[in-house]
Amino acid sequence: MDLVIRDARVIDGTGGPSYRADVGISEGRIAEIGRVTTGRRVIDGQGLALSPGFIDMHAHSDLALLTDPAHEAKAAQGVTLEVIGQDGLSYAPVDDRTLAEVRRQIIGWNGDPPGLDYDWRTVGEYLDRLDRQGIAVNAAYLVPQGTVRMLAVGWEDRPATASELARMKELVAEGLAQGAAGMSSGLTYTPGMYASDAELTELCRVVAAYGGYYCPHHRSYGAGALQAYEEMLTVTKNAGCALHLAHATMNFDENKARAPELIALLDRALAEGADVTLDTYPYLPGSTTLAAMLPSWATEGGPEATLARLRDELTAARIRHAMEVVGSDGCHGVPMDWSTIEISGVTDSAFSSYVGRRIPDFATARRLLLDDHLGPTILQHVGHEENVRSIMRHPAHTAGSDGLLTGDKPHPRAYGTFPRYLGHYTRDLGILTLEACIAHLTGRPAARLRLPDRGLIRPGYRADLVLFDPQTVDAGSTFDHPRTLPRGIPHVLINGHFVIEDGRRTDVLAGRTVRRGGQKHDARAVSSP
Repeated sequence: MDLVIRDARVIDGTGGPSYRADVGISEGRIAEIGRVTTGRRVIDGQGLALSPGFIDMHAHSDLALLTDPAHEAKAAQGVTLEVIGQDGLSYAPVDDRTLAEVRRQIIGWNGDPPGLDYDWRTVGEYLDRLDRQGIAVNAAYLVPQGTVRMLAVGWEDRPATASELARMKELVAEGLAQGAAGMSSGLTYTPGMYASDAELTELCRVVAAYGGYYCPHHRSYGAGALQAYEEMLTVTKNAGCALHLAHATMNFDENKARAPELIALLDRALAEGADVTLDTYPYLPGSTTLAAMLPSWATEGGPEATLARLRDELTAARIRHAMEVVGSDGCHGVPMDWSTIEISGVTDSAFSSYVGRRIPDFATARRLLLDDHLGPTILQHVGHEENVRSIMRHPAHTAGSDGLLTGDKPHPRAYGTFPRYLGHYTRDLGILTLEACIAHLTGRPAARLRLPDRGLIRPGYRADLVLFDPQTVDAGSTFDHPRTLPRGIPHVLINGHFVIEDGRRTDVLAGRTVRRGGQKHDARAVSSP
Protein backbone atom coordinates (compact mmCIF):
# COMPACT_ATOMS: atom_id res chain seq x y z
CA MET A 1 0.00 0.00 0.00
CA ASP A 2 1.09 3.57 -0.63
CA LEU A 3 -0.71 4.58 2.56
CA VAL A 4 -2.44 2.78 5.42
CA ILE A 5 -4.85 4.57 7.75
CA ARG A 6 -4.73 2.39 10.84
CA ASP A 7 -7.58 1.70 13.26
CA ALA A 8 -9.95 4.51 12.27
CA ARG A 9 -13.68 4.68 12.84
CA VAL A 10 -14.87 4.12 9.28
CA ILE A 11 -18.09 5.94 8.36
CA ASP A 12 -18.57 4.70 4.83
CA GLY A 13 -21.13 7.15 3.40
CA THR A 14 -24.05 4.71 3.17
CA GLY A 15 -25.67 5.77 6.44
CA GLY A 16 -24.98 2.32 7.91
CA PRO A 17 -23.23 1.73 11.25
CA SER A 18 -19.62 2.78 11.55
CA TYR A 19 -16.89 0.24 12.27
CA ARG A 20 -13.20 0.14 13.13
CA ALA A 21 -10.81 -0.88 10.39
CA ASP A 22 -7.59 -0.18 8.55
CA VAL A 23 -7.91 1.31 5.09
CA GLY A 24 -5.16 0.79 2.53
CA ILE A 25 -4.67 3.12 -0.42
CA SER A 26 -2.78 2.32 -3.60
CA GLU A 27 -2.44 4.37 -6.79
CA GLY A 28 -5.09 6.86 -5.76
CA ARG A 29 -7.76 4.32 -4.89
CA ILE A 30 -8.99 2.44 -1.86
CA ALA A 31 -7.36 -0.98 -2.16
CA GLU A 32 -8.14 -2.79 1.11
CA ILE A 33 -10.46 -2.41 4.09
CA GLY A 34 -10.04 -4.52 7.21
CA ARG A 35 -6.67 -5.49 8.56
CA VAL A 36 -3.91 -4.09 6.34
CA THR A 37 -0.48 -5.26 7.41
CA THR A 38 2.01 -3.15 5.45
CA GLY A 39 2.25 0.24 3.86
CA ARG A 40 4.92 2.69 2.75
CA ARG A 41 3.33 5.17 5.13
CA VAL A 42 1.03 4.57 8.08
CA ILE A 43 -1.24 7.10 9.80
CA ASP A 44 -2.70 6.34 13.21
CA GLY A 45 -6.48 6.82 12.97
CA GLN A 46 -7.25 5.94 16.58
CA GLY A 47 -9.80 8.38 17.98
CA LEU A 48 -10.53 9.75 14.51
CA ALA A 49 -13.33 9.14 12.03
CA LEU A 50 -12.61 8.34 8.38
CA SER A 51 -15.25 9.30 5.85
CA PRO A 52 -15.49 9.84 2.12
CA GLY A 53 -14.65 13.35 0.97
CA PHE A 54 -17.42 15.90 1.30
CA ILE A 55 -19.27 17.02 -1.83
CA ASP A 56 -20.36 20.65 -2.05
CA MET A 57 -23.47 20.48 -4.22
CA HIS A 58 -23.73 24.25 -4.61
CA ALA A 59 -20.43 26.10 -4.96
CA HIS A 60 -19.42 29.42 -6.49
CA SER A 61 -15.73 28.66 -7.08
CA ASP A 62 -15.89 29.05 -10.86
CA LEU A 63 -12.99 31.52 -10.91
CA ALA A 64 -11.48 30.82 -7.49
CA LEU A 65 -10.35 27.39 -8.69
CA LEU A 66 -8.23 29.19 -11.27
CA THR A 67 -7.00 32.12 -9.19
CA ASP A 68 -6.53 30.63 -5.71
CA PRO A 69 -4.43 27.45 -5.95
CA ALA A 70 -4.57 26.82 -2.18
CA HIS A 71 -8.37 27.06 -2.05
CA GLU A 72 -8.27 26.52 1.71
CA ALA A 73 -11.85 27.68 2.08
CA LYS A 74 -12.97 24.31 0.76
CA ALA A 75 -9.97 22.00 1.15
CA ALA A 76 -9.70 22.66 4.88
CA GLN A 77 -13.38 21.75 5.34
CA GLY A 78 -12.83 18.32 3.82
CA VAL A 79 -14.51 19.22 0.55
CA THR A 80 -13.09 17.03 -2.20
CA LEU A 81 -15.61 17.85 -4.95
CA GLU A 82 -17.51 21.04 -5.78
CA VAL A 83 -20.40 21.46 -8.21
CA ILE A 84 -20.02 24.82 -9.96
CA GLY A 85 -21.89 26.63 -12.75
CA GLN A 86 -24.72 27.38 -10.32
CA ASP A 87 -27.79 29.61 -10.35
CA GLY A 88 -27.92 29.78 -14.12
CA LEU A 89 -24.95 32.14 -14.46
CA SER A 90 -21.36 31.17 -15.19
CA TYR A 91 -18.61 31.57 -17.76
CA ALA A 92 -19.31 28.85 -20.34
CA PRO A 93 -20.67 28.56 -22.94
CA VAL A 94 -20.07 32.14 -24.08
CA ASP A 95 -19.02 34.29 -26.98
CA ASP A 96 -17.00 37.48 -26.56
CA ARG A 97 -20.09 39.65 -25.95
CA THR A 98 -21.70 37.29 -23.48
CA LEU A 99 -18.47 36.73 -21.57
CA ALA A 100 -18.11 40.48 -21.00
CA GLU A 101 -21.74 40.70 -19.86
CA VAL A 102 -21.66 37.77 -17.46
CA ARG A 103 -18.35 38.93 -15.97
CA ARG A 104 -20.03 42.24 -15.21
CA GLN A 105 -23.25 40.71 -13.92
CA ILE A 106 -21.76 38.31 -11.37
CA ILE A 107 -18.71 40.30 -10.31
CA GLY A 108 -20.21 40.27 -6.81
CA TRP A 109 -20.23 36.46 -6.78
CA ASN A 110 -16.77 35.76 -8.17
CA GLY A 111 -14.96 39.05 -8.52
CA ASP A 112 -13.22 39.91 -11.79
CA PRO A 113 -9.61 38.88 -11.18
CA PRO A 114 -7.10 41.10 -12.98
CA GLY A 115 -4.94 39.32 -15.49
CA LEU A 116 -7.05 36.18 -15.73
CA ASP A 117 -6.95 34.82 -19.26
CA TYR A 118 -10.47 33.73 -20.22
CA ASP A 119 -9.11 31.50 -22.95
CA TRP A 120 -12.21 29.30 -23.25
CA ARG A 121 -15.63 29.70 -24.83
CA THR A 122 -17.24 26.26 -24.58
CA VAL A 123 -17.97 24.10 -21.55
CA GLY A 124 -15.38 21.57 -22.68
CA GLU A 125 -12.73 24.24 -23.08
CA TYR A 126 -13.45 25.60 -19.59
CA LEU A 127 -13.13 22.12 -18.07
CA ASP A 128 -9.94 21.54 -20.05
CA ARG A 129 -8.55 24.81 -18.65
CA LEU A 130 -9.22 23.67 -15.08
CA ASP A 131 -7.44 20.36 -15.72
CA ARG A 132 -4.55 21.96 -17.58
CA GLN A 133 -3.88 24.51 -14.86
CA GLY A 134 -4.45 22.10 -11.97
CA ILE A 135 -7.04 22.63 -9.23
CA ALA A 136 -7.13 22.08 -5.50
CA VAL A 137 -10.30 19.99 -5.38
CA ASN A 138 -12.36 18.05 -7.90
CA ALA A 139 -15.02 19.96 -9.82
CA ALA A 140 -18.22 19.12 -11.70
CA TYR A 141 -20.05 21.68 -13.83
CA LEU A 142 -23.66 22.57 -14.62
CA VAL A 143 -24.61 24.28 -17.88
CA PRO A 144 -25.96 27.70 -16.79
CA GLN A 145 -29.37 28.29 -18.37
CA GLY A 146 -29.25 32.08 -17.86
CA THR A 147 -25.94 32.35 -19.68
CA VAL A 148 -27.32 30.13 -22.44
CA ARG A 149 -30.33 32.45 -22.81
CA MET A 150 -28.04 35.47 -22.77
CA LEU A 151 -26.06 33.91 -25.61
CA ALA A 152 -29.03 32.83 -27.76
CA VAL A 153 -31.69 35.45 -26.96
CA GLY A 154 -30.06 38.36 -25.16
CA TRP A 155 -31.45 40.32 -22.23
CA GLU A 156 -35.00 40.85 -23.47
CA ASP A 157 -38.02 39.83 -21.40
CA ARG A 158 -39.86 37.93 -24.10
CA PRO A 159 -40.49 34.38 -25.28
CA ALA A 160 -37.72 32.78 -27.29
CA THR A 161 -38.39 32.27 -30.97
CA ALA A 162 -38.37 28.77 -32.37
CA SER A 163 -34.86 29.25 -33.75
CA GLU A 164 -33.62 30.72 -30.47
CA LEU A 165 -35.07 27.80 -28.50
CA ALA A 166 -33.42 25.39 -30.92
CA ARG A 167 -30.11 27.19 -30.37
CA MET A 168 -30.48 27.00 -26.58
CA LYS A 169 -31.21 23.27 -26.76
CA GLU A 170 -28.15 22.84 -28.94
CA LEU A 171 -25.96 24.74 -26.46
CA VAL A 172 -27.23 22.69 -23.52
CA ALA A 173 -26.67 19.46 -25.43
CA GLU A 174 -23.14 20.51 -26.36
CA GLY A 175 -22.33 21.31 -22.72
CA LEU A 176 -23.64 17.96 -21.55
CA ALA A 177 -21.80 16.11 -24.31
CA GLN A 178 -18.61 17.87 -23.20
CA GLY A 179 -18.98 16.62 -19.64
CA ALA A 180 -21.44 18.80 -17.70
CA ALA A 181 -23.46 16.98 -15.04
CA GLY A 182 -26.68 18.84 -15.72
CA MET A 183 -28.16 22.33 -16.05
CA SER A 184 -28.73 25.08 -13.49
CA SER A 185 -31.11 28.04 -13.47
CA GLY A 186 -31.38 31.25 -11.49
CA LEU A 187 -35.06 32.09 -11.87
CA THR A 188 -34.84 35.27 -9.83
CA TYR A 189 -31.88 36.48 -11.91
CA THR A 190 -32.02 38.06 -15.36
CA PRO A 191 -32.09 36.95 -18.09
CA GLY A 192 -32.71 33.34 -17.04
CA MET A 193 -35.88 34.31 -15.18
CA TYR A 194 -37.48 35.36 -18.48
CA ALA A 195 -37.80 31.72 -19.53
CA SER A 196 -41.30 30.29 -19.43
CA ASP A 197 -42.10 26.89 -18.00
CA ALA A 198 -42.54 25.59 -21.54
CA GLU A 199 -39.04 26.78 -22.45
CA LEU A 200 -37.54 25.25 -19.31
CA THR A 201 -39.33 21.98 -20.01
CA GLU A 202 -37.79 21.78 -23.47
CA LEU A 203 -34.32 22.37 -22.09
CA CYS A 204 -34.87 19.83 -19.32
CA ARG A 205 -35.81 17.23 -21.94
CA VAL A 206 -32.31 17.68 -23.36
CA VAL A 207 -30.81 17.30 -19.87
CA ALA A 208 -32.81 14.12 -19.33
CA ALA A 209 -31.65 12.69 -22.63
CA TYR A 210 -28.06 12.89 -21.40
CA GLY A 211 -28.85 11.45 -17.97
CA GLY A 212 -28.18 14.76 -16.22
CA TYR A 213 -30.19 16.65 -13.62
CA TYR A 214 -31.81 20.07 -13.39
CA CYS A 215 -30.73 22.33 -10.51
CA PRO A 216 -32.95 25.42 -10.27
CA HIS A 217 -32.74 28.38 -7.98
CA HIS A 218 -36.48 28.66 -8.37
CA ARG A 219 -38.69 31.71 -8.77
CA SER A 220 -39.34 32.50 -5.11
CA TYR A 221 -37.99 31.66 -1.67
CA GLY A 222 -40.45 34.06 -0.02
CA ALA A 223 -44.02 34.81 -1.01
CA GLY A 224 -45.13 31.94 -3.21
CA ALA A 225 -42.20 29.69 -2.25
CA LEU A 226 -44.26 26.50 -2.13
CA GLN A 227 -45.81 27.28 -5.52
CA ALA A 228 -42.29 27.86 -6.88
CA TYR A 229 -41.13 24.46 -5.61
CA GLU A 230 -44.23 22.84 -7.09
CA GLU A 231 -43.56 24.57 -10.42
CA MET A 232 -40.10 22.97 -10.63
CA LEU A 233 -41.55 19.56 -9.76
CA THR A 234 -44.07 19.96 -12.58
CA VAL A 235 -41.49 21.12 -15.13
CA THR A 236 -39.19 18.17 -14.46
CA LYS A 237 -42.06 15.69 -14.30
CA ASN A 238 -43.21 16.82 -17.75
CA ALA A 239 -39.65 16.63 -19.05
CA GLY A 240 -38.83 13.27 -17.45
CA CYS A 241 -35.82 14.90 -15.82
CA ALA A 242 -34.14 14.42 -12.44
CA LEU A 243 -34.45 17.43 -10.12
CA HIS A 244 -32.10 18.84 -7.51
CA LEU A 245 -33.49 21.85 -5.61
CA ALA A 246 -30.78 24.41 -4.89
CA HIS A 247 -30.50 25.88 -1.36
CA ALA A 248 -33.98 24.57 -0.58
CA THR A 249 -34.84 26.94 2.23
CA MET A 250 -38.09 28.50 3.48
CA ASN A 251 -37.26 32.12 4.29
CA PHE A 252 -38.97 35.39 5.29
CA ASP A 253 -41.73 35.85 7.87
CA GLU A 254 -44.28 34.47 5.41
CA ASN A 255 -42.67 31.03 5.69
CA LYS A 256 -41.86 30.76 9.38
CA ALA A 257 -42.51 27.18 10.60
CA ARG A 258 -43.69 26.10 7.12
CA ALA A 259 -40.93 23.58 6.38
CA PRO A 260 -43.37 20.69 7.04
CA GLU A 261 -45.42 21.87 4.05
CA LEU A 262 -42.35 21.71 1.80
CA ILE A 263 -41.47 18.29 3.17
CA ALA A 264 -45.01 17.04 2.51
CA LEU A 265 -44.77 18.35 -1.07
CA LEU A 266 -41.48 16.53 -1.60
CA ASP A 267 -42.76 13.32 -0.04
CA ARG A 268 -45.79 13.29 -2.34
CA ALA A 269 -43.57 13.76 -5.38
CA LEU A 270 -41.19 11.01 -4.25
CA ALA A 271 -44.11 8.66 -3.61
CA GLU A 272 -45.26 9.30 -7.18
CA GLY A 273 -41.84 8.29 -8.51
CA ALA A 274 -40.13 11.68 -8.92
CA ASP A 275 -36.33 11.70 -8.82
CA VAL A 276 -35.74 14.62 -6.41
CA THR A 277 -32.93 15.72 -4.13
CA LEU A 278 -32.10 19.06 -2.52
CA ASP A 279 -29.31 20.90 -0.75
CA THR A 280 -29.14 23.42 2.08
CA TYR A 281 -26.55 25.30 4.09
CA PRO A 282 -26.65 25.20 7.92
CA TYR A 283 -27.10 28.94 8.54
CA LEU A 284 -30.01 31.38 8.67
CA PRO A 285 -28.99 34.37 6.49
CA GLY A 286 -28.84 34.12 2.72
CA SER A 287 -26.27 35.84 0.54
CA THR A 288 -26.37 37.33 -2.94
CA THR A 289 -25.78 40.64 -4.71
CA LEU A 290 -27.59 43.83 -3.78
CA ALA A 291 -28.59 44.24 -7.42
CA ALA A 292 -30.46 40.94 -7.24
CA MET A 293 -33.04 42.67 -5.00
CA LEU A 294 -34.15 44.92 -7.85
CA PRO A 295 -37.33 44.13 -9.79
CA SER A 296 -36.61 42.19 -12.95
CA TRP A 297 -38.00 44.88 -15.24
CA ALA A 298 -35.35 47.24 -13.85
CA THR A 299 -32.55 44.92 -14.94
CA GLU A 300 -33.82 44.04 -18.42
CA GLY A 301 -31.17 44.83 -21.01
CA GLY A 302 -28.18 44.14 -18.81
CA PRO A 303 -25.98 46.06 -16.35
CA GLU A 304 -25.69 49.35 -18.25
CA ALA A 305 -29.45 49.55 -18.75
CA THR A 306 -29.92 48.85 -15.03
CA LEU A 307 -27.56 51.67 -14.05
CA ALA A 308 -29.34 54.06 -16.43
CA ARG A 309 -32.67 53.31 -14.77
CA LEU A 310 -31.20 53.87 -11.31
CA ARG A 311 -29.83 57.26 -12.41
CA ASP A 312 -33.23 58.43 -13.65
CA GLU A 313 -35.21 59.96 -10.76
CA LEU A 314 -38.68 58.95 -11.99
CA THR A 315 -37.60 55.38 -12.76
CA ALA A 316 -35.78 55.13 -9.44
CA ALA A 317 -39.01 56.13 -7.70
CA ARG A 318 -40.83 53.32 -9.51
CA ILE A 319 -38.10 50.87 -8.45
CA ARG A 320 -38.44 52.00 -4.84
CA HIS A 321 -42.21 51.53 -4.91
CA ALA A 322 -41.81 48.04 -6.40
CA MET A 323 -39.29 47.05 -3.74
CA GLU A 324 -40.82 48.64 -0.64
CA VAL A 325 -44.56 48.53 -1.32
CA VAL A 326 -45.37 45.86 -3.91
CA GLY A 327 -42.58 43.38 -3.16
CA SER A 328 -40.31 42.88 -6.16
CA ASP A 329 -39.63 39.53 -7.76
CA GLY A 330 -35.95 40.19 -6.99
CA CYS A 331 -36.82 40.02 -3.28
CA HIS A 332 -39.03 36.97 -3.77
CA GLY A 333 -42.28 38.93 -3.76
CA VAL A 334 -41.73 40.27 -0.23
CA PRO A 335 -41.72 44.04 0.46
CA MET A 336 -38.20 45.08 1.33
CA ASP A 337 -37.23 45.28 4.99
CA TRP A 338 -33.96 47.18 4.75
CA SER A 339 -33.02 46.19 8.30
CA THR A 340 -32.41 42.62 7.05
CA ILE A 341 -29.83 43.71 4.45
CA GLU A 342 -26.16 43.78 5.50
CA ILE A 343 -23.38 44.72 3.06
CA SER A 344 -20.81 41.91 2.93
CA GLY A 345 -18.55 43.14 0.15
CA VAL A 346 -17.88 45.85 -2.41
CA THR A 347 -15.77 45.83 -5.55
CA ASP A 348 -14.30 49.32 -5.06
CA SER A 349 -12.36 49.67 -1.81
CA ALA A 350 -13.43 53.30 -1.62
CA PHE A 351 -16.77 52.03 -0.32
CA SER A 352 -15.41 49.49 2.18
CA SER A 353 -16.85 51.52 5.07
CA TYR A 354 -20.24 50.11 4.10
CA VAL A 355 -19.13 46.53 4.79
CA GLY A 356 -20.74 45.07 7.90
CA ARG A 357 -23.39 47.78 8.01
CA ARG A 358 -27.13 47.41 7.50
CA ILE A 359 -28.71 49.49 4.75
CA PRO A 360 -31.06 52.10 6.23
CA ASP A 361 -33.11 52.96 3.16
CA PHE A 362 -33.52 52.81 -0.61
CA ALA A 363 -31.58 56.03 -1.11
CA THR A 364 -28.47 54.47 0.41
CA ALA A 365 -28.88 51.28 -1.60
CA ARG A 366 -29.35 53.25 -4.82
CA ARG A 367 -26.28 55.39 -4.21
CA LEU A 368 -24.13 52.33 -3.44
CA LEU A 369 -25.35 50.43 -6.51
CA LEU A 370 -24.51 53.39 -8.72
CA ASP A 371 -21.16 54.22 -7.15
CA ASP A 372 -19.95 50.60 -6.98
CA HIS A 373 -21.39 49.70 -10.41
CA LEU A 374 -23.78 46.98 -9.13
CA GLY A 375 -20.88 45.28 -7.34
CA PRO A 376 -22.00 45.06 -3.68
CA THR A 377 -22.80 41.70 -2.11
CA ILE A 378 -25.12 41.28 0.85
CA LEU A 379 -26.21 39.06 3.67
CA GLN A 380 -29.99 38.87 3.96
CA HIS A 381 -31.14 37.98 7.47
CA VAL A 382 -34.44 36.25 6.72
CA GLY A 383 -33.99 32.59 7.76
CA HIS A 384 -35.69 30.49 10.44
CA GLU A 385 -33.94 27.92 12.61
CA GLU A 386 -36.85 25.48 12.82
CA ASN A 387 -37.05 25.36 9.02
CA VAL A 388 -33.31 24.76 8.68
CA ARG A 389 -33.41 21.86 11.15
CA SER A 390 -36.51 20.25 9.65
CA ILE A 391 -35.26 20.31 6.07
CA MET A 392 -31.80 18.92 6.87
CA ARG A 393 -33.42 15.80 8.32
CA HIS A 394 -35.10 14.88 5.04
CA PRO A 395 -33.76 11.70 3.38
CA ALA A 396 -33.34 13.53 0.04
CA HIS A 397 -31.16 16.22 1.63
CA THR A 398 -27.54 16.98 0.72
CA ALA A 399 -25.24 19.88 1.63
CA GLY A 400 -24.31 22.90 -0.43
CA SER A 401 -22.34 25.85 0.90
CA ASP A 402 -23.60 28.40 -1.65
CA GLY A 403 -20.47 30.19 -0.50
CA LEU A 404 -19.30 33.41 -2.11
CA LEU A 405 -15.54 33.68 -1.66
CA THR A 406 -15.24 37.36 -2.55
CA GLY A 407 -15.90 40.46 -0.47
CA ASP A 408 -14.45 41.85 2.73
CA LYS A 409 -16.91 40.04 4.97
CA PRO A 410 -18.41 37.07 3.12
CA HIS A 411 -21.00 34.71 4.54
CA PRO A 412 -19.22 32.25 6.90
CA ARG A 413 -20.87 29.33 5.10
CA ALA A 414 -18.10 29.56 2.47
CA TYR A 415 -15.57 28.41 5.08
CA GLY A 416 -17.77 26.59 7.59
CA THR A 417 -20.67 24.64 6.07
CA PHE A 418 -19.37 21.09 6.39
CA PRO A 419 -17.72 21.23 9.84
CA ARG A 420 -20.80 23.11 11.12
CA TYR A 421 -23.02 20.22 10.03
CA LEU A 422 -20.69 17.79 11.81
CA GLY A 423 -20.08 19.82 14.94
CA HIS A 424 -23.00 22.08 15.74
CA TYR A 425 -25.93 20.19 14.24
CA THR A 426 -24.74 16.60 14.64
CA ARG A 427 -22.55 16.40 17.76
CA ASP A 428 -23.95 19.33 19.77
CA LEU A 429 -27.64 19.33 18.86
CA GLY A 430 -28.12 15.72 17.74
CA ILE A 431 -30.25 16.71 14.75
CA LEU A 432 -28.57 13.90 12.78
CA THR A 433 -26.50 10.90 13.79
CA LEU A 434 -22.91 11.07 12.63
CA GLU A 435 -23.48 8.19 10.20
CA ALA A 436 -26.56 9.91 8.74
CA CYS A 437 -24.79 13.26 8.49
CA ILE A 438 -21.88 11.73 6.58
CA ALA A 439 -24.35 10.10 4.15
CA HIS A 440 -25.89 13.53 3.54
CA LEU A 441 -22.43 14.99 2.80
CA THR A 442 -20.97 12.14 0.72
CA GLY A 443 -22.87 9.09 -0.52
CA ARG A 444 -26.13 10.82 -1.34
CA PRO A 445 -24.65 13.68 -3.41
CA ALA A 446 -22.38 11.20 -5.21
CA ALA A 447 -25.49 9.23 -6.13
CA ARG A 448 -27.19 12.36 -7.45
CA LEU A 449 -24.14 13.03 -9.60
CA ARG A 450 -24.16 9.34 -10.60
CA LEU A 451 -20.49 8.95 -9.76
CA PRO A 452 -19.51 5.29 -10.03
CA ASP A 453 -16.42 5.46 -7.82
CA ARG A 454 -16.79 8.33 -5.35
CA GLY A 455 -18.83 9.10 -2.26
CA LEU A 456 -18.35 5.79 -0.41
CA ILE A 457 -15.51 3.94 1.30
CA ARG A 458 -15.30 0.78 -0.77
CA PRO A 459 -12.50 -1.12 -2.48
CA GLY A 460 -11.81 0.32 -5.92
CA TYR A 461 -13.26 3.74 -5.12
CA ARG A 462 -11.23 6.92 -5.46
CA ALA A 463 -9.32 7.79 -2.33
CA ASP A 464 -11.14 11.06 -1.67
CA LEU A 465 -11.09 10.83 2.13
CA VAL A 466 -11.43 12.96 5.26
CA LEU A 467 -9.93 12.03 8.63
CA PHE A 468 -11.55 14.14 11.38
CA ASP A 469 -12.06 14.21 15.14
CA PRO A 470 -15.80 13.87 15.93
CA GLN A 471 -15.24 15.42 19.38
CA THR A 472 -13.63 18.66 18.19
CA VAL A 473 -14.68 19.20 14.57
CA ASP A 474 -16.45 22.51 14.09
CA ALA A 475 -16.55 25.61 11.95
CA GLY A 476 -14.06 28.28 12.88
CA SER A 477 -15.74 30.87 10.66
CA THR A 478 -18.19 33.32 12.19
CA PHE A 479 -20.05 36.34 10.90
CA ASP A 480 -17.42 38.57 12.51
CA HIS A 481 -14.47 36.45 11.30
CA PRO A 482 -15.78 34.60 8.24
CA ARG A 483 -12.45 33.40 6.84
CA THR A 484 -11.32 31.45 9.91
CA LEU A 485 -10.50 27.84 9.04
CA PRO A 486 -12.29 24.92 10.74
CA ARG A 487 -11.11 22.83 13.67
CA GLY A 488 -10.74 19.08 14.01
CA ILE A 489 -9.91 18.06 10.41
CA PRO A 490 -6.23 17.04 10.36
CA HIS A 491 -6.12 15.13 7.06
CA VAL A 492 -7.85 15.40 3.67
CA LEU A 493 -6.91 13.29 0.65
CA ILE A 494 -7.99 13.79 -2.94
CA ASN A 495 -7.27 11.04 -5.43
CA GLY A 496 -4.95 9.53 -2.83
CA HIS A 497 -2.88 12.71 -2.31
CA PHE A 498 -2.77 14.81 0.84
CA VAL A 499 -4.22 18.28 0.30
CA ILE A 500 -4.51 18.82 4.06
CA GLU A 501 -1.86 17.12 6.18
CA ASP A 502 -1.58 17.55 9.94
CA GLY A 503 -4.02 20.43 9.65
CA ARG A 504 -2.02 22.34 7.05
CA ARG A 505 -2.56 22.89 3.33
CA THR A 506 0.02 21.13 1.19
CA ASP A 507 1.08 22.48 -2.19
CA VAL A 508 -0.56 19.58 -4.04
CA LEU A 509 -3.15 20.29 -6.74
CA ALA A 510 -4.83 16.90 -6.70
CA GLY A 511 -8.23 17.90 -8.09
CA ARG A 512 -9.57 17.05 -11.53
CA THR A 513 -12.76 17.81 -13.38
CA VAL A 514 -15.37 15.12 -12.95
CA ARG A 515 -17.22 14.76 -16.25
CA ARG A 516 -20.24 12.77 -17.24
CA GLY A 517 -19.76 10.37 -20.12
CA GLY A 518 -21.49 12.74 -22.51
CA GLN A 519 -23.35 10.01 -24.36
CA LYS A 520 -26.96 10.72 -25.24
CA HIS A 521 -29.30 7.91 -24.29
CA ASP A 522 -32.93 7.11 -23.57
CA ALA A 523 -33.72 9.08 -20.41
CA ARG A 524 -36.41 6.57 -19.48
CA ALA A 525 -33.68 4.02 -18.82
CA VAL A 526 -31.94 6.19 -16.24
CA SER A 527 -32.36 4.79 -12.74
CA SER A 528 -32.94 6.97 -9.71
CA PRO A 529 -29.88 7.68 -7.57
